[in-house]
Formats: sequence, C-alpha cells, structure tokens
Amino acid sequence: MKNILIIGLLVGASFTVSAQSEVSYHGKKISEKGAIQATQLVDKMGTKAEMPAKVEGVVEDVCKMKGCWMKVKTGDGQSMRVTFKDYGFFVPKDIVGKKVVVEGTAQTTVTPVDELRHYAHDAGKPKEEIEKITEPEKALTFVADGVIVKK
Repeated sequence: MKNILIIGLLVGASFTVSAQSEVSYHGKKISEKGAIQATQLVDKMGTKAEMPAKVEGVVEDVCKMKGCWMKVKTGDGQSMRVTFKDYGFFVPKDIVGKKVVVEGTAQTTVTPVDELRHYAHDAGKPKEEIEKITEPEKALTFVADGVIVKK
C-alpha cells in the first residue's frame, strides 16, 4: 500500500513538472501580462507608423528553414509577419496553430518584392508561386524582443 502511494505521488509530481513547461521563451524573457489580442492591434495602431506593443495571437505560418520569422493571425483573413530583433533568436519550426505572446514594436511597413520572394522561399512555396510575387506589400509587421510559445 505504501509503495502504491509513493508511485501515485511520483506520477502526480511528473504531471506538475510537465504543466510547468507548457510554455517556451525565446529572446528576452517576457510575461503575458498586459498583452492585447492580435485582432485589436490594427485599431490600437490607428495612423501611427510604429508603436511598442505586447500581443497575443495564433501562429499561421513559420519559417521552415530556421524559425527566423512567423506570421500571426490578426483577423479578417489578415496576418502580420513577426521577425526577431537583430536576428538574435529563432522560434521552433513546428508552432503553426499555437498561441504566442510577442513583445516589441508593431510597424506599418512596405516589404519589397525581393524580400517577399525570400519569405515565400523560406516558407517552402513552389517556384511558380514565388515568381507571381511582383508587387511590394504594405502591411502590419512586428519586430519582437521576446516571444512566449504556448504548448
């Protein structure tokens, strides 16, 4: 009976340990406190070219080469590309569909054609699709200092 109790406690403790690792941190260690939903970011930005922000959203796509960027859904079929400050860290390549919190700077930017093609290549898009990219893209982007990936 004593052994069963000890085994039960050990199994319970192992679940507690795994529950504590339900998130992973990348870049600067940040907290979730104060994060707004990605769907609210466009309204918060208004006409600003950039602003500091902490945003929570769902990953739509991620760089298949290194995890050096990701796209987070912002609503209405739109998404924002998230890059990482000074190319100083990466995120796991298997996080599509997972929730993330990013802290850094939201920006309205124009991405040139060559850079858009580079991103499409990193995402594993076929050559024909990459060649169809012929116009720069004005979009909401984000440079993150830190990222929390929820598992």
